[in-house]
Amino acid sequence: MRKKMTLTFQVSAVFIGTIVGAGLASGQEITQFFTTYGLKSFIGILLCLCMYIYMSHIISSISIKYNLTSYNELINLVSPGCIGKITDVVTGFFLISSSAIILAGSGALLHQYFHISKWIGMLLMIIISLITLLNDTKGLIAINSFIVPSLITIITLVFVLYIAFNGDILSISHLKSIGNYKKHWLLSSLLYGGFNILCCTGVLVPFSNEIRDKKALSFGTSLGALGLTVLCCMINLMLLFNIPYIFHYDIPLLYIAHRFGSLVQFILLCIIFLEMFSTEVSDIYSIGKTFTHLFNVSYKKSVIIILCITIPIAQIGFKNLITFLYPAFGALSLVFMFQCINFYKKHFKH
Repeated sequence: MRKKMTLTFQVSAVFIGTIVGAGLASGQEITQFFTTYGLKSFIGILLCLCMYIYMSHIISSISIKYNLTSYNELINLVSPGCIGKITDVVTGFFLISSSAIILAGSGALLHQYFHISKWIGMLLMIIISLITLLNDTKGLIAINSFIVPSLITIITLVFVLYIAFNGDILSISHLKSIGNYKKHWLLSSLLYGGFNILCCTGVLVPFSNEIRDKKALSFGTSLGALGLTVLCCMINLMLLFNIPYIFHYDIPLLYIAHRFGSLVQFILLCIIFLEMFSTEVSDIYSIGKTFTHLFNVSYKKSVIIILCITIPIAQIGFKNLITFLYPAFGALSLVFMFQCINFYKKHFKH
């Protein structure tokens, strides 16, 4: 019983850790995909919750039944035609680009706060990522089992402090008075959910195949999705009450946390760096498993090759990625999601 509960917790931690990157932990993703749509943003977050639970169950079931070890195999199985090839190429390109940009972001974050060379931050990220990745799935579980509870604790702390210090302005009437800065909240929510599902596939497929416990996977991903939703709602509520000031900051949550002292700010910065680390590991883990399958090289060699590829392109701007690549990848993710649902309905009896 205890082993089952531990496994469920580990699955939920990996699920949250894979989806929550620096963009979400900083508040930037929530601002762009949800907060700018006003009160309807909460409906969008709940829609993503349903998408996460349903799609995680489908992906895990297909992965276990067909003994899949990488996202590449899943894409080829559910979408064997031209669309599948495009999805495969774009996914690989996105994961490599994402890991490279996170590498650059980690250097920029430490440079901005500690005024040290960006290369020191990048080198630190490379070293700790390599150590973790060489431990394969165990390393992925270990870091998320630590980072995710830390993330939940600090976001909850900032939220409680915000409520405590700003209780006089927090009201439903105030919330309703906040206008929409963008239209098409439904499309934005679907793109964001689809994007995260395809990103999560890179970890969920090999993870499901190694665990092969449908109940633990189902409960774990559902618990992870629920925890993620609560986090998003807390962040979104704080951001909504700080419109339009948050639009002037790359890290909106840091702007909110600054009023609670430098210690809280510093802890939040540490969490953002750790989330960068978690996403970096998840992305390279996903590509590494695919490289192993495609090129018949060992997983450890794949990890080193991918890290070497990401270093030269680590100067691409993170903001450009979110603005242009995220929506395009999200749209492709929706096509992939519907193909998974169609495949599941055809090949699984209920």
